[in-house]
Amino acid sequence: MRHRKQTAKLGRKGEHRNMMLANLVCSLILHRRVKTTLAKAKAARSLAEKMVTLAKKGTIHHRRLAVARLHQEDAVRILFKEIAPFHKDRPGGYTRIIKLGQRRGDAAPMAILEWVEEPYVPSTSTTAPQSEESPLNATSKEEENEKATSAEASQSSESKAESTESESVTDQTPNADSSPSQEEQGEKKE
Repeated sequence: MRHRKQTAKLGRKGEHRNMMLANLVCSLILHRRVKTTLAKAKAARSLAEKMVTLAKKGTIHHRRLAVARLHQEDAVRILFKEIAPFHKDRPGGYTRIIKLGQRRGDAAPMAILEWVEEPYVPSTSTTAPQSEESPLNATSKEEENEKATSAEASQSSESKAESTESESVTDQTPNADSSPSQEEQGEKKE
């Protein structure tokens, strides 16, 4: 009998299930949201929240435990440096599940698994309000500055190219006052 056994089997053996959930949580860490079936989202949510709790403690021991469970060091690095500091004041409940409806092929219930508090990333427009400093915004501001300087340089080079093109076009067009050349008259007669 399976009394009080809460593991969702998901139609897989234990090792396969553990690797699938680890990959799902790593995708959640890297992409900030994952679209999957409702059963997988519910199973991955508990693992994701346990990993954030480990990351909030932040010791080498906890980092090694997270790497042993997730098997991807780059995802663990992002978890410890970006996601855990952002959730440091939150006592739990780091993820949410949004139900989407049924999948077209097999009518499986679909859901989105995402972080509850997503850091604000300002848009490229100048009318957007600026947010407070966060670990994610520090790198994005540097990238925006680089993009802005490269955009200004490309705009100035484009305007120079357009001005030279317009000058060459005006030089090639004949005046309305002048009479057509002999070649143009010969073409018209033929």
